[in-house]
Amino acid sequence: MKRAIIVGSRGQDGRLLYERLVNNSLAVLGIGRGGVESSEPFDLPEVDICERDNVLDTVKIWQPDEIYYLPAFHHSSQDTLSSDPVNFFEKSYAVHVKGLLHFLEAIRLTSFSTKLFYAASSLVFGEASEGLQNENTPMNPRCVYGITKVNGVHCCRFYRKTHGVHSSVGFLYNHESPYREEKFVSQKIIRRAVDIFHGSNQKLVLGDLSARIDWGYAPDFVEAMTGILGLKEAGDFVIATGKAHSVQEFVQITFDLLGLDWKKHVKENPSILKRRNLPSVGDASRLRRLTGWQPSVSFEKMVEILLNAEIALRTNKATTPPQSLY
Repeated sequence: MKRAIIVGSRGQDGRLLYERLVNNSLAVLGIGRGGVESSEPFDLPEVDICERDNVLDTVKIWQPDEIYYLPAFHHSSQDTLSSDPVNFFEKSYAVHVKGLLHFLEAIRLTSFSTKLFYAASSLVFGEASEGLQNENTPMNPRCVYGITKVNGVHCCRFYRKTHGVHSSVGFLYNHESPYREEKFVSQKIIRRAVDIFHGSNQKLVLGDLSARIDWGYAPDFVEAMTGILGLKEAGDFVIATGKAHSVQEFVQITFDLLGLDWKKHVKENPSILKRRNLPSVGDASRLRRLTGWQPSVSFEKMVEILLNAEIALRTNKATTPPQSLY
């Protein structure tokens, strides 16, 4: 039986990936905030990714065929940044770089046949000059998240080229599912629209309706990750739809599905944005050519899925979205 480790298993992508791999009969060890979860007995009660020996022991015991390194220390464009930028950098570096290095080194020393996937971000490109970004687009990050993710990318490249470790990188563009946290604009729109549908008089306040985003469906992106690790050769891959849609389009589709006039319920307030959203669209041609990957869900269908999940969640008075999103 193939074995996998998911680092960041409690986040959106980690939850989706854990479900997918278990359904595909892999033995999976999930490492996330709050502890460890595994589909088979595991000797270590917890794993601290910032402790090198702890990670070495974990990889040595589990002997995974695949490791997915997905943890992220980030904020939305409407979050206020820490008043202590050094502390913010240190926490970001610990998650995006230090922990990653421990797993790369553990592969090199104890499980050399293991393949690793690192979840980078479109934010590494910053204000890209070209219309579509690909694997050769210069990295020019403008935020702490992007800066530290660039470091992680270079770590993967170093271990790949210098030590022969099978370490691949995915530059992930925006991707959504019902597991997305409320602070992100997609869920902010969905949840406030449903509130309004149920009688709330509170406005949906957004920073920039004209902002254009390359939005995809998170289960599709998780499928891309597994496809990348299925390749014989490691490499860098953009994971994106290649199409941009505005925040206003997202809003209009959501409110139309609820039979509401969005203009009566939405207010724009640029002052709530703490970070400017930079227009970026990814070119996933290399990923499609080598793996055959294609997005299975359109932008419009994705919005409908998010909305239906929120409605079902409230109707059933459940505490989590539906168990399967595939």
